[in-house]
Amino acid sequence: MAVDPSARKAWPPPPYARDLAGELSAAIAGEVRFDAASRALYATDGSNYRQVPIGVVLPRSVDDVIKVVAACRRHGAPILSRGGGTSLAGQCCNVAVVMDFSKYLYRIVELDPSRKLARVEPGCVLDRLRNAAEEHDLTFAPDPSTHTHNTLGGMIGNNSCGVHSVMGGKTSDNIHELDILTYDGLRMRVGPTSEQELAAIIQQGGRRGEIYDALKNLRDKYADQIRARYPKIPRRVSGYNLDELLPENGFNVARALVGSEGTCVTILEASVRLVYSPPVRSLLVLGYKDVFSAADHVTQVLEFGPIGLEGIDDRLVQDMKAIGLHPEDIALLPPGGGWLLVEFGGATKEEADAKAKKLAHALQQKGDAPSIKLFVDKAEEDLIWKVRESGLGATAHVPNKRITWEGWEDAAVPPERLGGYLHDFRKLLEKYSYQGDLYGHFGQGCVHTRIDFDLETREGIDVFHRFLNDAADLVVRYGGSLSGEHGDGQSKAQFLSRMFGPELVHAFGQFKAIWDPQGKMNPGKVVDPFLPTENLRIGVDYNPVQPVTQFQYPKDSHNFGRTVLRCVGIGNCRRESGGTMCPSYRVTREEKHSTRGRARMLFEMLRGEVITSGWRSPEVKDALDLCLSCKGCKGECPVNVDMATYKAEFMSQYYRGRLRPRTAYAMGLIHTWARVAAHMPRVVNFLSHSPLCAPAFKALGGIAPQREIPVFASETFVAWFRKRRAAEPSRPGVILWPDTFTNHFLPDTAKAAVEVLEDAGYRVTLPRRPLCCGRALYDWGMLDLAKHHWHQTLDALASDIRQGTPVVGLEPACVAAFRDELGNLFPANENAKRLAMQTYMLGEFLEKVDYQPPPLHCKAVVHAHCHQTAIIGMAAEKSLLDKLGLDYTLLDSGCCGMAGAFGFDKNKYETSLAIGEHALLPAVRGMGADVLLIANGFSCREQIRQLAARRALHLAEVLQMALRQRDESMANAPVRSYMRT
Repeated sequence: MAVDPSARKAWPPPPYARDLAGELSAAIAGEVRFDAASRALYATDGSNYRQVPIGVVLPRSVDDVIKVVAACRRHGAPILSRGGGTSLAGQCCNVAVVMDFSKYLYRIVELDPSRKLARVEPGCVLDRLRNAAEEHDLTFAPDPSTHTHNTLGGMIGNNSCGVHSVMGGKTSDNIHELDILTYDGLRMRVGPTSEQELAAIIQQGGRRGEIYDALKNLRDKYADQIRARYPKIPRRVSGYNLDELLPENGFNVARALVGSEGTCVTILEASVRLVYSPPVRSLLVLGYKDVFSAADHVTQVLEFGPIGLEGIDDRLVQDMKAIGLHPEDIALLPPGGGWLLVEFGGATKEEADAKAKKLAHALQQKGDAPSIKLFVDKAEEDLIWKVRESGLGATAHVPNKRITWEGWEDAAVPPERLGGYLHDFRKLLEKYSYQGDLYGHFGQGCVHTRIDFDLETREGIDVFHRFLNDAADLVVRYGGSLSGEHGDGQSKAQFLSRMFGPELVHAFGQFKAIWDPQGKMNPGKVVDPFLPTENLRIGVDYNPVQPVTQFQYPKDSHNFGRTVLRCVGIGNCRRESGGTMCPSYRVTREEKHSTRGRARMLFEMLRGEVITSGWRSPEVKDALDLCLSCKGCKGECPVNVDMATYKAEFMSQYYRGRLRPRTAYAMGLIHTWARVAAHMPRVVNFLSHSPLCAPAFKALGGIAPQREIPVFASETFVAWFRKRRAAEPSRPGVILWPDTFTNHFLPDTAKAAVEVLEDAGYRVTLPRRPLCCGRALYDWGMLDLAKHHWHQTLDALASDIRQGTPVVGLEPACVAAFRDELGNLFPANENAKRLAMQTYMLGEFLEKVDYQPPPLHCKAVVHAHCHQTAIIGMAAEKSLLDKLGLDYTLLDSGCCGMAGAFGFDKNKYETSLAIGEHALLPAVRGMGADVLLIANGFSCREQIRQLAARRALHLAEVLQMALRQRDESMANAPVRSYMRT
């Protein structure tokens, strides 16, 4: 089945695209997008490959899907079904009509605990199903590291596995039935088929009977070869599942289609098997001298019945340290150079721990006993699993190392031969002068690695191809599978004949032809495949523009083109809950509003083929429009994609020589307007709040009419401070940074900070002239002005910087600017480096000097500002709250939705509201009146005040409360007086 040569790298749409788009728009309720921006968004997945699609369709219903396939059939258009887009072998990009199921077709149709079955739509995210099933102590066993955002349809396409496949098998082992649609329009439900049922179906005739008859003949012809050539290992994912058609396997057509990567049929719905999920887990980590020794002990560990058995090597740990990823978590590992992460399950903690201790005791009796650590804290267990799940991203962009790529990412061998395979695989890497960390699902012999291939020069690509040949031979020699988790796509498919032999590869082609005789389903993948050296995302033709930028990107060789390559398509930004990123994706479910989507748009902008207007691209601006600049991606993306910075860069270039929207001048220049308002706060407050003037005032600034403009203080903090009597000059000095928001709107917060710092023994000073970090300027790309502000700050504080005087900030966004933007704008400026290092959040500084606050025994709920979480961290803050003796809960509430000017913008108000309602606002409304609400960020406090009618306190105010209670000045004042507006 030949692939149209023009499809191998063509990006212009075919001649029929316009007519097809029009027909689809008229026929379906879903969204039809054949525009350049949408095609750019879906041009690649998590792999090395790039193929610009014909167009993108987001179907709203099964009926839509049927109509899309019918229209594509009439025009002869290829089809590609797509879920989370995290595939690593290139199977989720093609010159085809892409159907993205993840936005609308994501429901759990039915969950039947008694039968341990669930019915799901193909766009259902795995964790959505798992969370629902866990209420009944059930789960869907396969759980790849992308479980927060991958879809069941994608897992079925790739035959995904994961940590707990040790417990319940691959996806194919957990599929009961599938509702499918063929390219020629036949819809049917498939599953296990007895010989009597098979005969009856064939006897009925029609297209269904024809398919089953052909499948039976294929099975009968190749049965002996299938039994002989298919590796008998836990992780045989490569090739089609022809073994499921064997009589001993029940002629299971559904399972035969699992792992076919969208090359045969479209999945409309799946009935999946659920298995018992032990409600309590215990984690035992074993440290060996190296990863090879760890692998040699896998079978010994398996004898004790773990439900998860993972391995990581010392190079992965070193790379995580180099990029600063999970430093506290890595410190939890026991001594060693290679580790096994062994998880046991039980109905109680005692039962799970007993299983772990039994293994530990057995290992300790042997001469080659590893170092052993049994984790007793659930939070620490979760941190260790986070280290393992971050492996792919952690190894992609490591300082002072070449970029690593997939390409030989998931081979699997018999677990009992894993140690020998890893030895020989490491030698193979050394032969080719390649480097790659080793980690993966060691309990099932599956090894993950990203390798520093040269995929940009002809010589490098030729070497890459030779390596793949040798790597394939090595795996086959060990009786393994080219793919143990991520499928063949085009990265492995060329080598399937090494594993299965030419006759079975021919059988794969016949299997596809039975379902897809026209060859229109995801062509060029698995069968008659593109070469692994074709359609490369970069390749020898990759020559992006080299723009002169405002930020310097020192961690990416000062090269913005390298910066946008950071996104490797993991898609953590598409998760539905937990953490911060990406708030706009969570409310829109739009790829272009995910961090990944925006990064891909910037990549395509520099490439200049589909997105052709460079820095003036309206498509890129539209994708960046709903970015809140929360920096959740900087802190949570395993490869540290920093979309807030990229957005500021783009906006700076986009608006060069142009006027910005009036909102940019109203909100971006807030530091200027606030200084003006400080001279007449009553007048400004009257104009901004009176029923007559307020609407016009808001309209002038592009502010949402639903918003209340914050009230300017009658006296700024700086004015108050200048009038007060200074503390004793003999005390050590500290500069309190009077940021615009605290100084002009919430001066009581800064007054509280002065009281606390003086209690800690410090003499508080302020900068001698008005200064601003320019935080509000970044969102609008006013980087020239931001740099001007930094020059003023560096000049004004030059003496203090040289003396090492600490700078303490109260607004997390401002302190983050010192720690992040300052260094990115001036990486070679030594004073900028010093200033960044000696600037602290209040909690950080107090922890650094070991301040012991007086106790404050009450309950509290803490909402962390996005920038504080991403750039600064919450460790010091939590330690200080612990010292206070607060009974507090740190919310996993993500972004508040205000995000500086974002929530005030009339065009963003609804999105801001939806983001706040995702987690934070419901949690606040559910709090008791006597519970303190702590939030350091001005934006967060304002969002809470306006939408939940609750006053949130800064840490400084909480510490001040403790001081005053100690001094008995508040003995008769109930704590609740701090709670309400």
